[in-house]
Amino acid sequence: MRDLNYRHLGYFRAVAREGNLTRTAERLNLSQSALSSQIRTLEERIGHALFERQGRGLVLTEAGRIALDHADAIFAIGDDLAATLAERAVEGPPRIRVGALATLSRNFQVDFLRPLLAVEGARIAVRSGRMPDLLAAMDRHELDVVLANERPPAEGAERHMARRIAEQPISLVAAPGRIATGDRPEILLAREPVVAPTPATSIRMDFDAWCTERAIAPRIVAEIDDMAMLRALARTDIGVCVVPPIVVKDELREGELIEAGHLDGLTESFYAITLNRRFPNAVLAKLLGG
Repeated sequence: MRDLNYRHLGYFRAVAREGNLTRTAERLNLSQSALSSQIRTLEERIGHALFERQGRGLVLTEAGRIALDHADAIFAIGDDLAATLAERAVEGPPRIRVGALATLSRNFQVDFLRPLLAVEGARIAVRSGRMPDLLAAMDRHELDVVLANERPPAEGAERHMARRIAEQPISLVAAPGRIATGDRPEILLAREPVVAPTPATSIRMDFDAWCTERAIAPRIVAEIDDMAMLRALARTDIGVCVVPPIVVKDELREGELIEAGHLDGLTESFYAITLNRRFPNAVLAKLLGG
């Protein structure tokens, strides 16, 4: 086992992913016999066959599947090391690559990055997308952090760490003409049309439960999964909106919208999701208060 090396694992991993020795050899610019020799050497070192032939392709044995899991972990550590050392080797302004759920409040994203926005020459890249795509990009070390208002899937718990970095109350907001002095949220929800997040969101599920407990049946006229769109609809005055105040903080400050009040007990949590890295990004650590 002391002779086990990175190159053997790399060739094995490439064949395991391709499932075909000939195609892998062509892609790696190797002869098929040379690649076969590397795989045999690895099998001799670990004492188990890693592949078995199935038709014209190769499939992993049980030992091969275990070896691939370990190889993936080993190469992930190597990628982590290379990415981290590359970051440390670059001198100059701070650099951070941020992924954010496409539906996440832009105001929250700006508030998170604000300490860097004032730094001359800071290099900030922000990429929006779906949670699976963003986590996959972070696994490839293309992102330093993913900002979200939900926790990552449990199956990635070994790789990903979710830190709750903020919590916002959920409020009812509307144009000034819709809210009279003394109007409580219960009155507004019974009287006014409602713009709410879509049923799949945590805010909506909590809101539905809140209304059920109080025997309120709101008249929902729009269901939105994008906070930027919800903010835009709030300004069109089609009803009262169920939203964290940070989403419409500019409109609240200017008086374009007013807040009827918090929905007691309802909050939205915001998370910074990172890799469990041995060498965390120094810029990100400062943003997270580490």
